[in-house]
Amino acid sequence: MTDKLTAFIDGLIIYDYILFGSLFTVFILLTTIGIILRRRLALAIFLIFLSFTILAVGSTFGYIKMHQFLYKNSISLLSQKQLTYTKAVVVYGVMKNISKFDFKSCKITASAYKVSGNSFKDYLFKFNPFKKMSILENDILKAQEREFKIIVEPFTYSKDYNISLGASCR
Repeated sequence: MTDKLTAFIDGLIIYDYILFGSLFTVFILLTTIGIILRRRLALAIFLIFLSFTILAVGSTFGYIKMHQFLYKNSISLLSQKQLTYTKAVVVYGVMKNISKFDFKSCKITASAYKVSGNSFKDYLFKFNPFKKMSILENDILKAQEREFKIIVEPFTYSKDYNISLGASCR
């Protein structure tokens, strides 16, 4: 757990500090106003509840949306092929940097999930892939495309499946 927290803190950029600082300032401001208005109990409780909600939801949602905007990319699946003599699937794809920044590194993940005839089950299966593999691509410039190949192994699933791709860049 401490390794994940250390890695998260090491990966923060200046925009993250600005976001977290401004949200903490709003939290302190609303909490102080709530304490000052303690005679009006309903208003004070509402302001304190609002300040904690802004601190928790704002930091999480703001961090996610800001990184989606700053590190925007498009990823497309070119082909996938299940190998005959090896328990593996080879996935070919292309990732393009469509943000205004250069990427230092991108973690590209291929996820395999089950497919059934039921659309509700298919939707739920996307959230619980049975196999994942990731690769790391470094130094992707603005508007640059990078082709990649991911080998998902061991792949022993014999029924119908789909492969989805995702990328998280810094």
